[in-house]
Amino acid sequence: MDWRQFAMDLGMLDPDSVEEIFARHGASSVSFSAADTEPVLEPAPGATPLWRKTRVTGLFAPDVDLERLVEDIRRAFGIDDLPPHRIDDLEDRAWELEWARDIAPMRFGRRLWVCPGDTTAPAGAAVEVRLDPGMAFGSGTHATTAMCLEWLDGLPLAGKTLLDYGCGSGVLAIAALKLGCRRASALDIDPQAVTATAANAARNGVASQLLVTRDPGELHGEFDVVVANILAGPLTKLAQPIAMRVGAGCLLGLSGILSDQVGDVLAAYRPWIDFDEPQFSDQGGQTWARLSGRRIEN
Repeated sequence: MDWRQFAMDLGMLDPDSVEEIFARHGASSVSFSAADTEPVLEPAPGATPLWRKTRVTGLFAPDVDLERLVEDIRRAFGIDDLPPHRIDDLEDRAWELEWARDIAPMRFGRRLWVCPGDTTAPAGAAVEVRLDPGMAFGSGTHATTAMCLEWLDGLPLAGKTLLDYGCGSGVLAIAALKLGCRRASALDIDPQAVTATAANAARNGVASQLLVTRDPGELHGEFDVVVANILAGPLTKLAQPIAMRVGAGCLLGLSGILSDQVGDVLAAYRPWIDFDEPQFSDQGGQTWARLSGRRIEN
């Protein structure tokens, strides 16, 4: 079935009321996104903040009268004209796979390749991770994920254990297993991330080596390598529980950090971690950092 898409800048309109009107008119899905280039940052657990300039998008069956929807919004808010909006006819596709259409296999470091969708790495590629992030974060295209993958590719991981704290699509934990880790754990508060990680682990033949969970209580002991690609706020708040998962003398990698946040994150972890020099990568007008170091033995 084809679809009709109604997208509108919210302006000063109440998002909950708009969503309710969309649902009343039979919207199959309603989503909110940035209406400009404001960066997307990860909220605290349970929080659902919106951008200062937000766009709402509804997906409707082709026989839905969207002019009635427009009139309903005008009447509900007592306005003559809607904020900027548009209606598009959409061909039916597997939209959850659209992200992979124009993405080729990507190499990270010397030997690690991430292959989105049905793409394949060049012949002779040493280590290949097949990936479908589903609705979770982590396809390898963002600088933060890329820096973590490059870091993992350069580590001697054979026989090691690893924790991926905030796993998203599971790409980091799965890459580590393909690079030689004997066991890994993947933790995320987002149920979509847990679903995507489990599916990707099965796709790569490493499900039996990977614990995927939303519950930190299911994690046991310390790990040889811990990687956390989330954001500076959560990384700082969770500094002690993350650092305590790193075995004495073992490795920690942190990313999702903007360059001006490096000092705060370093300070939060200094009681436990001896850091190397930060690594930086520019993307989308922003400079992101990766921090790595070893747990202090004491």
